[in-house]
Amino acid sequence: MIFFSIQQVIMKIRCVFPSRLRKKHFISSLSSLLVICALLLLCLKVTVKNSVTIEQYGTTAGYDDVEPPNRYNIDCNAIYNMDPAEVGKSLAIRKQGVVWEQDESLINLTSNCPRYLRSRGYGAVQVSEEEQAFPLAYSLVVHKSASMVDKILRAVYTPNNIYCIHYDLKSSELFKEAMEGLARCLPNVFIASKLETVMYASISRLKADLNCLSDLMGSEVKWRYVINLCGQDFPLRSNIELVADLKKLQGGNMMETSRPSKYKKQRFSFHHKLQDTAFEYIQMPVKTNKAKEPPPHGIQMFIGSAYFVLSREFVAYVNTSTLARDFLVWSNDTYSPDEHFWATLTRVPGVPGEVPRAQADVTDLLSKTRLVKWSYLEGPLYPTCTGKHVRSVCIYGAGELNWLMNYGSWFANKVDPKVDPVLIQCLEEKLQEKQRLLVKAKKSQPKTPSSGKG
Repeated sequence: MIFFSIQQVIMKIRCVFPSRLRKKHFISSLSSLLVICALLLLCLKVTVKNSVTIEQYGTTAGYDDVEPPNRYNIDCNAIYNMDPAEVGKSLAIRKQGVVWEQDESLINLTSNCPRYLRSRGYGAVQVSEEEQAFPLAYSLVVHKSASMVDKILRAVYTPNNIYCIHYDLKSSELFKEAMEGLARCLPNVFIASKLETVMYASISRLKADLNCLSDLMGSEVKWRYVINLCGQDFPLRSNIELVADLKKLQGGNMMETSRPSKYKKQRFSFHHKLQDTAFEYIQMPVKTNKAKEPPPHGIQMFIGSAYFVLSREFVAYVNTSTLARDFLVWSNDTYSPDEHFWATLTRVPGVPGEVPRAQADVTDLLSKTRLVKWSYLEGPLYPTCTGKHVRSVCIYGAGELNWLMNYGSWFANKVDPKVDPVLIQCLEEKLQEKQRLLVKAKKSQPKTPSSGKG
């Protein structure tokens, strides 16, 4: 539910109140107006006493000649500079209940695509020549909170990139409809041609990404790198910054890939069987006492995370390689195969962007794909979480805005509007500002004369 701002209330009152009242009706009209105002203020007081409402994007969001819509009365530059008063305001907002946009809101908005595109400022997205020549692809595997997916998509969007959305088959019908609406309104966004019922830590999570990767390889967009995201990720780099960083990889891949501990080896050394659970995941793999055969083709196992940044050439290898196909089949009854599949394949000798097996571990502290803050690393390595912890992982707060944007990683995990919506608002504003300024600076640079050499 979206409430009116005070300015909107005043405008509505002006519409009701005639611009030219006859003198004899003035007193009665004024009395009626005062009664209406009193009722509106009473309703507003009761409504906002225990909740804060997120306003929809303004129709001019993201345009160069206006400021981004301020859904909260927050100065994000002050938050970034750790101004105590402004950070305190963000904490006060968090203490109040946040009424987040329901999936129906996005369905209604995308029923009129021109209106949706205007409201999100898609027509104002600017890209440099370097970005146009270096398109990216995204695989978004999501299952709930359409408004958050909408924000993630807008934050990573440029018209020359390509985006695949995989929604969980067990997601609500409203969420599915909202995702279809996004794909209908944006020409370079599509729904995966094959959808999975995703079960926690099972092969279905890996297949969801593989389905998108297969579709993306068939796209007319000749993207250079593909990045996978989930519904609690958020970018920490503008597109122009990300392209500059990815060029430095020179065809290499970016992901975690480490030698497994004795504990982690159990995840793929024994058969696992899907069993019913009493919580939201419905089913999850449980270890049995049956040992597995060694992986095919003499593959040496490595472990990492589900997050990756892969070159087009590496994805083409995965799609066509017998070794990769056999390894996928072997991984079918392991625990969380997405955490060893990519980490192992990138170590296979001769693969595009190979990480040699003899090379040291690439841990989450070295990989730029995702900045995840574990509670046990706070203090010695990371500053204290200003949001909240869920299963030892920090869900970031606005107090970490500056640290997040300067740490060096490309994406943050996890963010949640129910924990701190101010952080998401400020990340949106700062990233849009960076993109505009950097593209403008690029365009103002004099072009280097061509030498005539290929």
